[in-house]
Amino acid sequence: MKWTRKNWVDAGALAGVLLLSCVVGQAQSSQSGQSGQSGQSGQQSQPPAQQPQTDKNTLTLDTPAPPAANPEEDAAYKAFEAVPLTAGDQKINAGEDFAQKYPQSRYLPPVYSTLVKLYLQANQVAKLQEVGEKDIALSPNDVTTLAILGQTLPRAYNPNQANAQQEYAKAEKFSKSAIELTPTIAKPEGITDEQFTVAKNATLAMAHSGLGLVYFRLGKYDDAIPEFEEANKIDPNPQIDPVNYYVLGIADEKTSHFDAAVAAFTKCSSAPGGLQETCKTKIDEAKKLGATQLSSPK
Repeated sequence: MKWTRKNWVDAGALAGVLLLSCVVGQAQSSQSGQSGQSGQSGQQSQPPAQQPQTDKNTLTLDTPAPPAANPEEDAAYKAFEAVPLTAGDQKINAGEDFAQKYPQSRYLPPVYSTLVKLYLQANQVAKLQEVGEKDIALSPNDVTTLAILGQTLPRAYNPNQANAQQEYAKAEKFSKSAIELTPTIAKPEGITDEQFTVAKNATLAMAHSGLGLVYFRLGKYDDAIPEFEEANKIDPNPQIDPVNYYVLGIADEKTSHFDAAVAAFTKCSSAPGGLQETCKTKIDEAKKLGATQLSSPK
């Protein structure tokens, strides 16, 4: 079952990256201000001191800021930033090298956030989870990382794995946090209203999809259905996520919503990929079930 959104860095999804970059930049400025209050000298590039921001609309560290960067660290971070997102392996290597060399850097949140998206694109689930959880430990309000983790974990872990229930619990928490926090974010400067809406909807679509799959994995089909329906409704990506429609169709079947299952499998079958033929087969199955069994009202 394909889980990664390979076009995360494509046109519409880039707004999500832009949103995160802007908001993380605000957090970075806040951290720099806190470092300026520590009394350290020789940091002429530091912005004026600011009080730590606790507004829930701002993604910022909930812990004291780490030591201020030195010129070498600043240069290393700028070099990482200069590598384009399209140079995936090169940027991953640069981010990993930076995190290893500067394990206490105040730049780690934006580095980790970027690595999470690149690992998603590269289908490196173990690294995505490792770095994503480090990012959330530093920036618990990073809604993009929360949503990516929330969607990825239930797709990566099947119920037969020993630690599956633990991972589903994490995914549920991550997804619910993203759903709660995303609407509260104020629009950063430098992006249009349309870009901001796309960014928020892309994040919410991932979070609802992740929560829906958690419920599905736990056999809570009635709870899973509205989450997938919401994810499909608000997803701004022009290419549908066939996994959402496939699992939605199964959940509809499990709850005797056979007409809805046919509609979901039909939508899934319209998307080229590994699920296309499976969904075509499931259309006929759902129709047969609908013809021989009572349907439940929806």
